[in-house]
Amino acid sequence: MDAATVVVLRPAANLHSEPNADSEVVSQAIYGANLEVIEDKNNWSRVRGADEYTGWIHKAWVLRSDQPYAASGRVAQVSSLFASLYHEASVTRHAPMVTVPFETKLEVIGDSVAGGERWLQVRLPDKKPAWMLSGDTKSKPEKLSVREMVELSKQFLGLPYLWGGTTTFGFDCSGFTQMLQRQRGTMMPRDTGLQAAWQGATPVDRAALRAGDLLFFGSPDKKINHTGMYLGNGEFINATRHLKPVVQICKLADPHWSQAYVTARRVK
Repeated sequence: MDAATVVVLRPAANLHSEPNADSEVVSQAIYGANLEVIEDKNNWSRVRGADEYTGWIHKAWVLRSDQPYAASGRVAQVSSLFASLYHEASVTRHAPMVTVPFETKLEVIGDSVAGGERWLQVRLPDKKPAWMLSGDTKSKPEKLSVREMVELSKQFLGLPYLWGGTTTFGFDCSGFTQMLQRQRGTMMPRDTGLQAAWQGATPVDRAALRAGDLLFFGSPDKKINHTGMYLGNGEFINATRHLKPVVQICKLADPHWSQAYVTARRVK
């Protein structure tokens, strides 16, 4: 491979704006994700993910790899909000080795039935074996329709708001909407402003909103700094710090949101 590739070893690894832990967290990379290394600096690597977003990640959180992880062969994708991985096919004998978030992809190397449950044996990015309940996964996730995506979004209600967050351990507003669009098989930009300007979506009049449309909000000067997804009946779902820092359903008619509303977009 011409460009170096690393695989993420943490359930949710922070990407920073600069090669130090005190700099702003700009995004995250999920367990098992393959990242392209752009440059190295001391104990940090500047990396690029599948959405073309870049940031600095500590080298202790990744593993250099000659081949991408879980990119071919038999792969299981986590469909539960979280999935625990165990040393053996039992939830009682040992604590989990690691708990990974929704969308994590893992290489499957075997099956077993134990305690009346169906288990999958997986090979982790560091080549260690582990076991997980098959009910936490889907082997071939299908692209969702807009209606299915809207229904799925409600499963994330109550998860924490986290600046830079892109996983079920915590989302920020644009990380949440980007994740929802991935369920449709669409890769949209990471940041709110870029999402609003993205050519993969078209403007929608407020009076013509449909479930699944993306809403964008801003400061008094209309600079866009927040996004959510319209659900219908004047409601939208978003990861927000407003009132309570969680994924929640809000009303567009609420003065806080009505005054901040800037525009809407419909993904093509």
